[in-house]
Amino acid sequence: MTDPHRRGRPTAVKIIIAGGFGAGKTTLVGAISEIPPVTTEAVMTAASIEHDDASLVPDKGSTTVAMDFGRITLYSDLVLYLFGTPGQKRFWFMWDELCRGAIGAVVIADTRRLADCFGAIDYFENRRLPYVVAVNNFEGASRYHLEDIREALAVHRSVPMLDADVRSRASAKEILVAVTEHALAQRAGVRR
Repeated sequence: MTDPHRRGRPTAVKIIIAGGFGAGKTTLVGAISEIPPVTTEAVMTAASIEHDDASLVPDKGSTTVAMDFGRITLYSDLVLYLFGTPGQKRFWFMWDELCRGAIGAVVIADTRRLADCFGAIDYFENRRLPYVVAVNNFEGASRYHLEDIREALAVHRSVPMLDADVRSRASAKEILVAVTEHALAQRAGVRR
């Protein structure tokens, strides 16, 4: 007997998780993935300290050097494959391959270093890839109204912006639902 609520074989879609160094990309993938996430974390060495400003994330001992990967079944007929990008500019050459076939992206913003997400925002806007901004509220960091952050980032009002705690599975799910709905709405608008 078939399940009347299931519309057939699940659709798999690709979502990109981006943002600056130490913003919470690996944490988000780990918080929501229903499989053990695949990470490419490498220990930060003295050589990387010359390139990566870890002053605001002093406990960070490792960094993503290729990508993170996770999977979550969002609805019975929708599976999201999550690809976390490396945050440092020296690894941006991999973004084109990681983003190929993606329906949408999440830009994680850290209010302590808001300028670090400009590169990701520019990248997705230039490629017309729908994205949402998730403001990761780190403990001890200043809190700002989302509209003030939107203005500081010069993000159009049509782009969803959310307060987030990427350590929380519920918050991560809210972010992924938002980017999926935004991407699907963008697609529907394009087809009309």
